[in-house]
Amino acid sequence: MTVFACVVCDAVLSVPLSQVALPVHARQTWGHGLLPVLMETGTYAVDPEPFGPPWRRWSEVGENEAAARGVFAPEHSLPFGDLGTIVIAPGDTRGTVLIPERCGGGCCGLDGRDGPNLACQHCGQPVATRIDDCSLWQAVRFAPHAVRRIPAGDPAPRSADWQALATQVQPTPPVDPSGDWSPQWAAAAGVALAHLLAASDGTPVTVPDGQVADTLRRTLDTLLPQEPPAKTAALAGPGLRAPEPDPDILLVPRHPRTGEAWQPPSSARTVPLPADVWMHLAFHKERMLVPAAGGLPDGVLRDDPLPMHPWELFRPDWRVFLYTLARLPAVRQPWLRKIYDRVKNHPYARPF
Repeated sequence: MTVFACVVCDAVLSVPLSQVALPVHARQTWGHGLLPVLMETGTYAVDPEPFGPPWRRWSEVGENEAAARGVFAPEHSLPFGDLGTIVIAPGDTRGTVLIPERCGGGCCGLDGRDGPNLACQHCGQPVATRIDDCSLWQAVRFAPHAVRRIPAGDPAPRSADWQALATQVQPTPPVDPSGDWSPQWAAAAGVALAHLLAASDGTPVTVPDGQVADTLRRTLDTLLPQEPPAKTAALAGPGLRAPEPDPDILLVPRHPRTGEAWQPPSSARTVPLPADVWMHLAFHKERMLVPAAGGLPDGVLRDDPLPMHPWELFRPDWRVFLYTLARLPAVRQPWLRKIYDRVKNHPYARPF
């Protein structure tokens, strides 16, 4: 476990925390309402990419400098803020106060546009950026140069091995209790779609029927040519029997603590999915609702009222898709760059 403290005065700024992987929806912008907290309480993640101001336009940065920073397709602007910000839940902070002159926001709260907006309550040193505006996942990001780590209490829990994953990760369903599509699923699909396109080498990709098809097939069929031969993709991972025949591409879980993708024994290319989304795709079985008169037989279930369902088809998050694809070197291939430009120029066109 780790506690973060101010580098100037050593005041404690967080509760004890254990490190996990940064969620794939960390930079997602979704809808127009207030979103929940990004990080689970008691955890922190380190963002390997730059965050926050100053921002520089693509024309100013140039392709070579952008590629050196891991961005291989043009974006409107790039952040040149801190590398390695430490992301935690707002409720896990201690001893911080807002900096009033840095509390700019887009609508309902703080969006971090003015840089660090939280200071150490003890000495006044700016230490973190709080984000809680509408459409943004709520989080606090400590500036890495403003805090230091202090070991606290027992060691962090040992990362679960892959075989224990099924008992330690709760599956996330694709539909929220409100009846809308889950933003986490939209972000996960956006990331997976970018990796699937890169792995396709510009050929069609077939996916298994069921929720995998509901999540990815329509988008793949729209963006990729349909002339055979096609590559096959299938779920693979701990607790699943190896698919037969061997697929060309495997959809595998991403470990929630380490962020590493499960590695198959074969040489097939892998596409990572968040473990909670992968668990639902791999093990959730849709149950049939059977109408019955009188009493219900054993094993027959009936919902009253029926569960809510979205009013539109599922769509991957196009912003997350573009963000991910721009950071894959494969996007420099002409056929894939053409797809990137098409979605960027017409983000709300089918299938997004």
